[in-house]
Amino acid sequence: MDDTKVKILMTALKLFARDGYEAVSVRDIAQELGITKGALYRHYKNKRDIFDNIVERMIQIDAERAEEHRMPVEKYDKMSDSYKNTAWEDIEKYTVEQLKFWTEDGFASLFRRMLTLEQYRNEESAQLYSQCIVEGPVAYTEALFSELIKKGVLKDENPKQLAVEYYSPLFLLISMFDKKGENEEYVELLRNHTKRFIQNHGVKFGGEK
Repeated sequence: MDDTKVKILMTALKLFARDGYEAVSVRDIAQELGITKGALYRHYKNKRDIFDNIVERMIQIDAERAEEHRMPVEKYDKMSDSYKNTAWEDIEKYTVEQLKFWTEDGFASLFRRMLTLEQYRNEESAQLYSQCIVEGPVAYTEALFSELIKKGVLKDENPKQLAVEYYSPLFLLISMFDKKGENEEYVELLRNHTKRFIQNHGVKFGGEK
């Protein structure tokens, strides 16, 4: 993607995250960029096209990050072997990196704020918010934990219950960051959470399954 297209996406995303998707027009985006609507239309067909490209870019970034951290890229039914081969140490590290990503990365933090705002306005955004921030990560973690239970890394407990327990502090700390805007303390809290979780639910810490 060329620099102009990326700049348009970032500018639109900033406006969507601040004012909401419906309130922002193509004219608003063009004015913010200092270009004409005609110039913008040479890169994107309309506002919906811009939104779709924002979502597509977010999915691409997320997949690249997962691969970089040796985590499964797609759902369990599409790449079960990747879930089977994921180590606890990689999950633990990735969890902390997710906190940093959703709060510190310019694109991701704006995307999250846009969906947080828009989830109450239309069903599509509500589903995207759930997929990216709530139910999607829980289902992802549940699949990972199911495999760790089979391998004897985690005790034989309900994997969905474990996933909710594990993911909830990450979700909460992301929300808390929006109020405080400081991450160092929250990163340390999350690291401590992951260590306590494996101590409480890991086989080598907790004894028999």
